[in-house]
Amino acid sequence: MSDSKNPGDKTSGGGQNKTLSLKRPVEHGTVRQSFSHGRSKSVVVEKVKRRAVSGEAKEAAPAAASRPAATRPAASQPAAATPRRPAGQRQTGVVLRTLTEEEREARIRALALAKGREEEERRKAEEEERRRQEREAAERAAREAEEARRREEEERRKAAEEAARKAGAPETGAAPREATPRYETGPATPTAIVARPRPAGSRPPVLLSPRPPAAPRQPEPAKPESAPEAPAARPAPAAAPARTAAIADDDAPRGRRPGQRPSAAPKPGKSVAGEERRRGRLTINTAHNAGEERTHSVAAFRRRMQRMNRGSANEQKERLSREVTIPETITIQELANRMSERAVDVIRMLMRQGQMHKITDVIDGDTAQLIAEEFGHTVRRVADADVEEGLFSDDDPDETKLPRPPVVTIMGHVDHGKTSLLDALRKTRVVEGEAGGITQHIGAYQVTSPLGGKITFIDTPGHAAFTAMRARGARVTDIVVLVVAADDGVMPQTIEAIDHARAAGVPLIVAINKIDKPTADPQRVRNELLRHGVVVESMGGETLEFEVSAKTGLNLDKLLEGLQLQAEILDLRANPDRSAEGSVIEAKLDRGRGPVATVLVERGTLRVGDIVVAGCEWGRVRALVADDGRQLKEAGPSVPVEVLGFNGTPEAGDRVAVVENEARAREVTEFRTRQRREKLAARGAASGRSLADMMRDLREGGGKKELALVIKGDVHGSVEAIRASIEKLGNDEVTARILHAGVGGVTESDVTLASASRATVMGFNVRANKEAREAAERAGVEIRYYNVIYDLIDDVRDAMSGLLTPTLREHKLGEAVVQEVFDVSKVGKVAGCRVSEGVVERGAHVRIIRDSIVIHEGKLSQLKRFKDDVKEVTSGQECGMSFERFEDMRKGDVVECYRVEEIRRTL
Repeated sequence: MSDSKNPGDKTSGGGQNKTLSLKRPVEHGTVRQSFSHGRSKSVVVEKVKRRAVSGEAKEAAPAAASRPAATRPAASQPAAATPRRPAGQRQTGVVLRTLTEEEREARIRALALAKGREEEERRKAEEEERRRQEREAAERAAREAEEARRREEEERRKAAEEAARKAGAPETGAAPREATPRYETGPATPTAIVARPRPAGSRPPVLLSPRPPAAPRQPEPAKPESAPEAPAARPAPAAAPARTAAIADDDAPRGRRPGQRPSAAPKPGKSVAGEERRRGRLTINTAHNAGEERTHSVAAFRRRMQRMNRGSANEQKERLSREVTIPETITIQELANRMSERAVDVIRMLMRQGQMHKITDVIDGDTAQLIAEEFGHTVRRVADADVEEGLFSDDDPDETKLPRPPVVTIMGHVDHGKTSLLDALRKTRVVEGEAGGITQHIGAYQVTSPLGGKITFIDTPGHAAFTAMRARGARVTDIVVLVVAADDGVMPQTIEAIDHARAAGVPLIVAINKIDKPTADPQRVRNELLRHGVVVESMGGETLEFEVSAKTGLNLDKLLEGLQLQAEILDLRANPDRSAEGSVIEAKLDRGRGPVATVLVERGTLRVGDIVVAGCEWGRVRALVADDGRQLKEAGPSVPVEVLGFNGTPEAGDRVAVVENEARAREVTEFRTRQRREKLAARGAASGRSLADMMRDLREGGGKKELALVIKGDVHGSVEAIRASIEKLGNDEVTARILHAGVGGVTESDVTLASASRATVMGFNVRANKEAREAAERAGVEIRYYNVIYDLIDDVRDAMSGLLTPTLREHKLGEAVVQEVFDVSKVGKVAGCRVSEGVVERGAHVRIIRDSIVIHEGKLSQLKRFKDDVKEVTSGQECGMSFERFEDMRKGDVVECYRVEEIRRTL
């Protein structure tokens, strides 16, 4: 903004020298405002000047302020009632205005509030003065009672002394001994002061010890008002060389020294300064709590307790003896917590023994036991494996068991119709969703038999790679159904299924499938089973057999009836009223639901909300899903369910148990995780090579080649089968090294790991996300996808075969004899030879033999016949030869010509 330019104001600017004079100030003015681009605007403003206060007003201001509120003029008087200014008084330039109704009401309220506050302060001061007077009156009464008691005691003592003096007075008529004691201040000038007579009712004199004359007088400490104060000593005469004891004047008022002026009592109606300071300003809390007495704060109480306990803080506390559980290894912090001791005390004790440790260091069990016993505690040693004690209980009593459905496992060779048979029983189409028409996942289902009972089926793959799945199914089963195709007979996986059933000790039922085909031969199947020790009922054995057809549904009801009868013979029972236990059939990582585990409950009842432990993973059950997709609240014995809520994907085959709390679950899983890590480290150390082995490989110019792989699958069973199949491949020269194998889609971390190790990512029934694909393109990492396990294993085998060193095989072409050696300028030495056998080719490998000793191996660089270069020379002809990097030929040397062929090796 620019400077103000008022029209008619000639006092500044203009360059005109005018005489300055007092003029009546104007009430309005204009201000010119400047804007951008040269624009400006004049605005009319009102000038407000500060009113000058005259000397009489300044003198009247303190007097008006000292007047009480009642004598002040009411705020309701309008501002216009101000007395007019005298004619000779200078104009102040203040524009007066009339108060509005709101302002007048606000002033009235403020004055009323101030008046009420003053009344409240006056009332509080009067109340405090009244309390003080009452307190002084009570103290005065207590003092009078104390004085009366002392007078009675003094009179009683005097009477006793008088009686004793009369009883022990000598008969010689000597004057009695004076009762008033005499005091000597020193051996040089014995001086005695006789106590002056005391008025009746006064206190007895207090005798003070004499002080040396050179010592300065020490100030006496202040004493509380309620405690009686000893009288001060009277000064000794000036002629005495030493100060003597004196008798205090009892007539002096209490609480002050003789000669001290009494302090003026506070005037009634006014509060003490300290009281005013404690009250503070008026706030909402003080306004609400005006009638309440102020109490000590929490901080004051804490300080008081600290002062009281200060003396007992240094006392040695009595130590409590506890039973401390010590495992094989424990941290110093955990040991201190279990002993309820300070960790710094434990570290100090270790330092006395010459060991320097931190609070997070791990010490062995023996050292921890010595420390605990040093602190006075009793020790109970446990092993790390003790954390699993009680996790799986023993068998339940027979009276608590109830009948349960049987668990039946379908086993057999690949493509013999196991999943088709189970689809026909369940009236589903699971087989259509399997890639390649073969089952590559293990599944669990429940079927209702014609007799009304429930039967739990477990479907296992038939491929050779899924041996672990078949073994896992046989371990949790009650009955094994061996499916054999009538047109194919007994195959390798059929024999493996028979071995699994025998190892599990469960009964076997044979289902001869595909009986509807024209090439079916059930009798051939029976005869082949007889070779492996399986005797069916039709041939006089005890093994049940059924000729069924999954395509037409032939004899499926008879199969179910046979399974139900076999279950009744076995009398399968379990206790449902206890904590659940079971096994993980399969586990996978679902993008929307997280880790999902298919659990078969073996005994007890699994409920939503239970805390479960499975292998190295634990979690709280969030949902239970049946095989048909229904949500369940609980699952009893022999019921397969999908469990949601694990914090990680457990491994297939892990035992599942319900624990009481999360602390127990963490303790068990941490122990198992540590154990698995140690096993993996031991396995890696055992399979690794030593430094001597690597030095030998470098010296030999070779070494064991490795194919690095990262495997990701949809379920844990498939990953387990792929890992087992790949580990079987390889030989002494090449092997496959699996860097990571997990469940779920290919992530960016998998690509990063593969890029750092120059590995290939193998995805089985999974895909990579967008971030992983982009990272793979940037890093040049190859990601291969498979949905059939055969293709994945074949590709890995071919890749490992490509790393093998090819086999070199020699084919002899012919021989030639050196007849003469010629020295040709610009060419070097040339051997004139005659081909004695076979053919000599240019560029072929040659071996020069002299006296039956090979002196050179190389290649034939030039081959000439007469003066022409030729490709080959046949037997009986003469030619000229020159060799690469060799010219020491002699007459009679034999040149053997041969070709080397590379043969590719395979695993």
